[in-house]
Amino acid sequence: MRIVSGKFKGRTIIAPGNLSARPTTDFAKEGLFNILNNNFYFEEIKVLDLFAGTGNITYEFISRGVEDVICIEGSAASARFIKETADKMAPGKVRVLNMDVFRFLKNCKEGFDIVFADPPYEMPDVDKVVTGVFEHDLLKPDGWLVLEHSVKLKFTDHPHFVEQRHYGKVNFSFFYKKEKE
Repeated sequence: MRIVSGKFKGRTIIAPGNLSARPTTDFAKEGLFNILNNNFYFEEIKVLDLFAGTGNITYEFISRGVEDVICIEGSAASARFIKETADKMAPGKVRVLNMDVFRFLKNCKEGFDIVFADPPYEMPDVDKVVTGVFEHDLLKPDGWLVLEHSVKLKFTDHPHFVEQRHYGKVNFSFFYKKEKE
């Protein structure tokens, strides 16, 4: 995987072969971060990366100047890889928690400007991720949830849904928490 922009632009990160994660494509990352860049000052936000996998999205955030990222990853090997890689790039800016995403959502007391979630495409009940973020009030006012998912899923009926973008086989649905809810 390659970092597409920011301080570490062009850096290639090679994940161990034993990690089963599916990194977001460069094409999709460029599209996603173009949208985010037009709506957030990266130096001023707090980010939560759910189902962090290889840490691909986290590295993009820290490359662009985000100072506070929390990664949640259920695989111990993946969490260890993310921590080691992030510590080399931006020591102290990324907290990696090796735990179940739903347990984290239930117990988290922090607020985030952006929550990025990339659950396995074949995971049943992906909508529980969206529900969990809003039920547990994890977004700060005007915060966004970005969900990466397969083309089969649609969230247009969700009350916080804003839009869906397609980048090849990668789909992002955007959900928004209005300032006064």
